[in-house]
Amino acid sequence: MQTRSIISYKRHRFPPEIIAHAVWLYVRFNLSLREVEEMLLERGIDVSYETVRRWTSKFGPQIARNLRRRQARPGDVWHLDEVVVKIAGRSFWLWRAVDQDGVTLDEILQTRRDKRAAKRLLVRLIKRYSVVPKRIVTDKLRSYNAAKRDVAPGLDHWSHKGLNNRAENSHLPFRKREKTMQGFRSPGGLQRFISVHSATRNCFSVPARRRNAQTIRYHRMEAIDAWKTASGIA
Repeated sequence: MQTRSIISYKRHRFPPEIIAHAVWLYVRFNLSLREVEEMLLERGIDVSYETVRRWTSKFGPQIARNLRRRQARPGDVWHLDEVVVKIAGRSFWLWRAVDQDGVTLDEILQTRRDKRAAKRLLVRLIKRYSVVPKRIVTDKLRSYNAAKRDVAPGLDHWSHKGLNNRAENSHLPFRKREKTMQGFRSPGGLQRFISVHSATRNCFSVPARRRNAQTIRYHRMEAIDAWKTASGIA
């Protein structure tokens, strides 16, 4: 396990615990910035929603990097899919990869839905995890097979729309957040947010093997401890 990077909260008026809690509320739950502001005010913490936004922008990526360092190795079956996103009237494609357990492996926002974009996702995944999976599962988009032939010709590839529900379902939490946030202002802002959002969701999502009430509570307690450690307040 890699050592986490140290997060400095110097020159901030509020204690690190409050800052980390505000960021957690915003990226963990389907809340708007104003709703986080209201929840903090109920606890006697007078912070503007703009301050919460700045905290998330500054500390969220650092916390996400620390969470990813704690993440277990991915499964050996990767589900790849892409979904269209509108930003300022322009269409972009959010390419996402998840493993057979639903853990998000990577997300890239790209302007195209073609072989080059599919190849970029596949190369980035293999480079990040230093492993070629046993199998990839995709929909019928031919760009995936073309990219696979260039990157890993011997890789087993299942291409069928009905087989790729795992990847398609992984878009749902993002769509909920997109609606709450009323869209994104820039491609860079979207890429930064989904990086934090997916790392946090990976940490708190309960695996299928831990679905009874007691183990769910234990998992949530472990996830909260992981968040505190990653944010430097443990």
